[in-house]
Amino acid sequence: MENEYRLMERIKEFLDEDIGFGDITSRTLIPEDQQAKGKFYYKEPGVVSGLAEAATVFKLLGCTVEIHTVEGQKTEARKTLLTVNGSARALLMGERLALNLVGRMAGIATQTAAIVDDVAKRNPVTRVAATRKTLPGLREFDKRAVIHGGGDPHRFGLDDCVLIKDNHLELVPSVTEAVKRAKQGISFTHKVEIEVRSLPDAVEAAEAGADIIMFDNKTPKEIEAYLAELDKLGHRKGIIYEASGGITAENAGDYAEAGVDVVSLGALTHSICSLDVKFEIEMV
Repeated sequence: MENEYRLMERIKEFLDEDIGFGDITSRTLIPEDQQAKGKFYYKEPGVVSGLAEAATVFKLLGCTVEIHTVEGQKTEARKTLLTVNGSARALLMGERLALNLVGRMAGIATQTAAIVDDVAKRNPVTRVAATRKTLPGLREFDKRAVIHGGGDPHRFGLDDCVLIKDNHLELVPSVTEAVKRAKQGISFTHKVEIEVRSLPDAVEAAEAGADIIMFDNKTPKEIEAYLAELDKLGHRKGIIYEASGGITAENAGDYAEAGVDVVSLGALTHSICSLDVKFEIEMV
C-alpha cells in the first residue's frame, strides 16, 4: 500500500509537468464524451517492465486498466501487454508519459536480462548489479527495471550501506581506519563496502572486517590473481567481492569468469536504449 501510494504521487508529478493547464489539442479535436480503448505492445522482443507505472498513469486519469502479463517476463513483438478503456481525451493525455516510462524501463530490463544471461553462462553465481548512475527523479523506476531484468539494484541511496570510495580514502589515514570508523558509526544491520585498487589494500580491507570489497578499474586477469591470493590467505569466504569500473555488456562475462560475486555496471542505467513501444487507440 505504501509503495503504491508513493508511485501514485510520483506519477502525479509527471502528469502535472506534461499536462500543464490542459491538453489543448485533444480538447479542441475530441468531444468530451468520446470514449476510446487502447492497447500497449512492444514493436520488438523484450522484457516486460513499466506496466505498473503505465497503469497508474491511466488510473489517475480515470481510466480502467487491465494488465495481461507479468513484469520480468520476456515477450515477443506485438503481443498485447496492457489495455485501457475510458475517455478518449484521458487516453491521449496519458499516452506519451506512459510510453516514455514503459520504453525506458523495458529498455533497461531487456539490456539487463541479456547481460544476466551471458554472465550466468560464464559463472552462474555472479550477480549483475546496477549503480547510482541514474537521472535524478528516475532512480526508483530505473532500479525496478533492473530487477525486472534479473539484475540486482545495488544501493538505492547513500543511506543503504557504507561504500568507501577513493575520495573518502583521500581524507582518512588508512583502509583499516576507514573500515573501523564505518563499523563504529553505523548499525549492525548495515554492511560496509570498500573500493580498493591493489592487492595489499584488498588484504587490509579483509583483515579490517569489510563485508564487501570492490575491485575498481581492474582487468579480469588482475582480479583473478587477487582472488587467488586472497583465498590462500583465508580471506575469500565470508566476504563479497565485486568488480566495477570499465565493465560493459561485452566484457561482463569475463569478470564473472574471473570469480567475483558481483559485477556492477553504470551502463545499465546511464547508457540505455529505450525499447520501441506502441500504444494504439481506437473509438468505442
